[in-house]
Amino acid sequence: MTLTARRVILWILTTLATLIGGWSLLWPRPWYDTFPDGLADGLFGQWILMDGPFNEHLIRDVGAMYLALAAAGVVAALSRSLTATRAVAVAWIVFSAPHLFYHVLHLHGLAPLDAIAEPISLALTVVLPIPLLLGPRIRTARPTTPVKGTTP
Repeated sequence: MTLTARRVILWILTTLATLIGGWSLLWPRPWYDTFPDGLADGLFGQWILMDGPFNEHLIRDVGAMYLALAAAGVVAALSRSLTATRAVAVAWIVFSAPHLFYHVLHLHGLAPLDAIAEPISLALTVVLPIPLLLGPRIRTARPTTPVKGTTP
């Protein structure tokens, strides 16, 4: 994977984490009441509201965790370090896989569009980091010996 491709993935993940984290940390009640519909202008329902009573502490902690992922993503995107990139990828996968698993088991009560969109959106943060675990693309040298019958 090229450095540019790694950075693009890191910036996508960082943007998602910043949007979700900033919103839930700074405005926990509106986030609880309207996520993700508040971002989608009426396209989706409220995914958090139906999963239990409002808990400001928990929501702000989730926001802070997303912002921590965003901060790590910024560091990794601005560095050339494959180790930093891999650490961010592992953190996203460790968080996102159980998060996806929970929500897949708790789709009851969601509208059909939401029951499709929620797992897909959550799966993105499991799948997107996987290429970040790969090493850099290695270029193979071209043979320098001329082909028989041609001039160098």
